[in-house]
Amino acid sequence: MTTLAFLGLGAMGDPMAAHLARYAAAHDLNALVWNRTDWKAQAHARAHGSRAVTLEEAARADVIFTCLPTSVEVSEVLGGMEPQLKRGAVWVDCTSGHPQAAPAQRERLAACGVTLLDAPVSGGTAGAQAGTLTIMVGGPAEALEMVRPHLAFAGKVVHVGQSGAGFAVKAINNALLGVTLWATGEGLAVLARSGVNLGAALEVINASSGRSNASQNLIGQRVLTREFPATFALGLLAKDAGIAADLTGEVRGSAPLLAQTAALLRAAERLVGADEDHTAALKLIEQMNDLELK
Repeated sequence: MTTLAFLGLGAMGDPMAAHLARYAAAHDLNALVWNRTDWKAQAHARAHGSRAVTLEEAARADVIFTCLPTSVEVSEVLGGMEPQLKRGAVWVDCTSGHPQAAPAQRERLAACGVTLLDAPVSGGTAGAQAGTLTIMVGGPAEALEMVRPHLAFAGKVVHVGQSGAGFAVKAINNALLGVTLWATGEGLAVLARSGVNLGAALEVINASSGRSNASQNLIGQRVLTREFPATFALGLLAKDAGIAADLTGEVRGSAPLLAQTAALLRAAERLVGADEDHTAALKLIEQMNDLELK
């Protein structure tokens, strides 16, 4: 019987693993879960019918999914599993990882007879709960086809290139989120200082060429309401934008706007708080302009 293991039950991983558990139950497969804090894995098992296991037990799965904060944690987990890994298995890393980490992880896994797919996701906690995430996959296309039926939390799966390409696309995507979020926040701050009603201004922007995901789905619902629900942490957005800046240097590219945005998000992380929702980055713009966006 095919065994699927999901490692990392954070805000994204918990609902993703829930979809995997329901899929496994419907197809007579085994679903295992692991988390650094074991009580989360035990609670997941009770709620969704998965089985909480140790890393050693998870290592014997046919498909291993990871959804951890950074590539550093993935490497640490891999170090605790290497001796027990099952030859022929596929490791699907849904972490928003670093493209530079992929080659070393790929080689470590290849030495154990395991194939790595870097497969970060986009869609936020709402997409994870709905099972409609977009997955950008780097690595061998044939390995992706092997695991594609098991991607129960996905609405769209795109093979974007070889190892590391998935991480690269994810970093640039999130850097673009940072750019549009920050730029829209600056524009609204200027309008607020001009005495313009921001709700009305946002209505116009969202029906015009300046619209973006940030203006349509984030700022009105999270910033102007002053709710800032903690879904995707500001520290993680700053990390991803920093990866995009690193990637620019690695390929000797020129992306000054991405680099500046990464620096601004890092400043917001330190001054506003890494654990705040990513939209709270605009609180730094508020401080710079001595006002609230509301």
